[in-house]
Amino acid sequence: MEENKKVLYSGIQPSGAFTIGNYFGAIKNWVDLQSDYDCYFCIVDLHAITVPQVAKELRKNSYESLITLLACGLDPEKVTLYFQSHVSAHAELTWILNNYTYMGELGRMTQFKDKAQKQGENIRVGLYSYPVLMAADILLYQTDVVPVGEDQKQHLELTRDIASRFNNLYSPTFKVPEPFIGEKGGRIMSLQEPTCKMSKSDENNNAFIALHDGRDQIIKKFKRAITDSEAEVRYDKSEKAGVSNLMEIYSCATGKDYAEIEREFSGKGYGDFKSGVGEAVADALKPIQEKYKELYEDKSYIKEIISKSTERTIRTASRTLSKVKKKVGFFEF
Repeated sequence: MEENKKVLYSGIQPSGAFTIGNYFGAIKNWVDLQSDYDCYFCIVDLHAITVPQVAKELRKNSYESLITLLACGLDPEKVTLYFQSHVSAHAELTWILNNYTYMGELGRMTQFKDKAQKQGENIRVGLYSYPVLMAADILLYQTDVVPVGEDQKQHLELTRDIASRFNNLYSPTFKVPEPFIGEKGGRIMSLQEPTCKMSKSDENNNAFIALHDGRDQIIKKFKRAITDSEAEVRYDKSEKAGVSNLMEIYSCATGKDYAEIEREFSGKGYGDFKSGVGEAVADALKPIQEKYKELYEDKSYIKEIISKSTERTIRTASRTLSKVKKKVGFFEF
């Protein structure tokens, strides 16, 4: 981890098995970027409790999420991979930044509106202030760039606003982070509703591919994927959302562009196309699944990674938090 590299920060929720949407949309990009940046990747378990959790399941999901990220190719010698709840500075800075964030800003957050509908009348305060915790996550590490999908752009803009507001009130304290948007795989859609993003919490098990799904299961799910009645493999997101989504997935799994894919399946039916996508995805996931099994058995190695990463994050986060406390006027010995 070189000190002169720009800092890249991102997090992922431990809310069950990761999907190919998580992998092709985020994790694979993290692996590609890990040599170019000083990377902090976080299992955001504090964010996870903004919705009801079963304690035992959250612990299990958090641990398995970290192992999955390693199996996907994150190198603990190159990146800092840690649990959010292990670094108390996240919660401390969130409370401070709550006082530099406006109600109107949080009320405009699209994700809050969407998730609040699911919580009914008793909406949790944590869900409302979720974006402030996200801002604290990013700003603690003097982050230069943040990989974001379309659905997270609004949160990053708020982070930039909070950082600039604090810097203008006191003096330069936080770096104002820039977005990093990958060229491909930014938004993998549901296999059953291709106008909606693929989600690991989808009630329809055929709508997503989990990273730990078996080969036969993967191929079967793709065979059931929604397409259209044309039987033509052509990229057109407005007219052929289902086919275009499968082309995007196939492109992510094979590295082929859309023109190559169209030529490959020209004159072939959707049956051949869906089978081809399923085979390609199963092939791409096989080494990840094998590595996961190997790492899961090596508990001492995983413990060592967690320990070293936590030490580093606490050290780095504490430096920023100390500056913030001094700026706002907290008494120090």
